[in-house]
Amino acid sequence: MSFWYILICAFLAIFAYVFAPDDSRFANQMHLSVHSQPPGFKVTMLTVPTQVEQEENFWKSLFFGKVNSDTEIPVSAVNFVNLPDGQSKIMAIPYSPESSPESSAVMPIEISMDLYPDKLSPNEIKENFIQEKTFLLGTDKYGRDLLSRVLIGMRISLSIGFVAVFISLIIGISLGAIAGFYGGKIDAAIMWLINVAWSIPTLLLVIAITLAIGKGFWQVFIAVGLTMWVEVARVVRGQVMTTKEQQYVTAARALGYRDFRIVLKHILPNVMAPVIVISAANFASAILIESGLSFLGIGAQPPMPSWGAMIKDHYSYIILGKAYLAIIPGLAIMSLVMAFMLIGNALRDALDVKS
Repeated sequence: MSFWYILICAFLAIFAYVFAPDDSRFANQMHLSVHSQPPGFKVTMLTVPTQVEQEENFWKSLFFGKVNSDTEIPVSAVNFVNLPDGQSKIMAIPYSPESSPESSAVMPIEISMDLYPDKLSPNEIKENFIQEKTFLLGTDKYGRDLLSRVLIGMRISLSIGFVAVFISLIIGISLGAIAGFYGGKIDAAIMWLINVAWSIPTLLLVIAITLAIGKGFWQVFIAVGLTMWVEVARVVRGQVMTTKEQQYVTAARALGYRDFRIVLKHILPNVMAPVIVISAANFASAILIESGLSFLGIGAQPPMPSWGAMIKDHYSYIILGKAYLAIIPGLAIMSLVMAFMLIGNALRDALDVKS
């Protein structure tokens, strides 16, 4: 079940902009008049098209969103007024949660028909540019669609986990294999490095690396990856020290094979079972670390959506009766981390890893 959940999350993350109601870049379409609305909120949206023509690559917009320069205005009512010269104009009453459409406190907005393509009748404008929009998970404090932000934030978490685990595996397997195979002073030097890295709190080390190389999306990849190799290196070292005494390794040495080939072709394939289990746990840890960094403001930077940053922006709303703004991304983090932990437990049982 966990495997299929992770598979579905990965599919949604890859095609996030296809499923997201707001397919603008980073789902950053703001509507301040409808901020902090509950799940299922509906509002009539008037779209005012831009006069600047933009050519977008289909594949780029599919995977990275559209550069949307159109203006969306939440409205309570839209009227078309005929002018004496035969022209028409649009009188839109902006949406206001505190006032009714008939209230005099709501000042109508006058929009010229010249902003729309030529020869469009009022009925055609109503059909193509005035639509009722539903926010399935509500809106955040800036009036952005929360569902779209959660879907695109899933991409951030999964990509951070994948790249960080990849970096940790390269460093951990390399150092662990060298230390376990050669032993002696090389092993002592690598173990000293492992013990030093192990003694530093993970989050503190990540923060130090992030501040050293800068804040941002790609910097978090490197920072998290450089802190997760220690456990991989320790496990690989112990497994290699045991495996190198096996008879097939002795036979490979007798045949004159080089050390690199013995380690790569004969030892590592037989010690990867515990590494796979650790990788699943590290994937979950990477998601938690990235969320923590984003909560502290040194992870993925706005307007890029991140589950940790979404919690940071809305945790104060818990006491204001709108706890869902922080609970929804929190549940997303919890469910994805739990899925990877369950996968790790299942792999441990399937591969019969001895602890």
